[in-house]
Amino acid sequence: MKKLLQATAAGIAGVALSAGLVAAQTGTMNGTGPGSTNTIDSSVVENTTVDNNNDIRATANNTQAAHTGTALATTNTTAGGASSGDASNTNSVIATPAVNNSGSSWGGSGAGSAAAATSNGSMTNTGPNSVNDISSTYRSNVEVTNNNNFTVTSTNTQTATSGNATVSNNTTGGAASTGDASNTSSSSFTFSATN
Repeated sequence: MKKLLQATAAGIAGVALSAGLVAAQTGTMNGTGPGSTNTIDSSVVENTTVDNNNDIRATANNTQAAHTGTALATTNTTAGGASSGDASNTNSVIATPAVNNSGSSWGGSGAGSAAAATSNGSMTNTGPNSVNDISSTYRSNVEVTNNNNFTVTSTNTQTATSGNATVSNNTTGGAASTGDASNTSSSSFTFSATN
């Protein structure tokens, strides 16, 4: 009868220590008596979920119109040359977006490593014919999801019109020339993602 009471007491102590071990990660048993069954079980499960959703959009809308004016020399006795000046437009767009998700790829490494390192248990003076079991389990589940969406929209509308240069109805007329009309557009997009 005495041995049965000791075994029952040891079983209760084992349950209490096992429950406390989950929080403190340390278990100790001492003097549970002969023929007792003693168990210290430490289990740590760490679940880490990381979701990175990056939506980057670049839009470049460029509308350009270059028109040279009208040069007119008419109805003169002596007329000089008629020329129209240059017209020019320049547009440049540079976008360099970068996404770096590498810092969030392992969210629980510090906490999980510390928990696994501090799990320990000890049993002393459990008596002859005792069954003693100490086990420690650490499991880490990490799930990382990276969604990177890059969208580029470039719209370029250009119009270049050279004006009129007219020399007419003159006794003596000079040369007639019209200037250049030009448009320039440059777009550069660079996207990079590090996961």
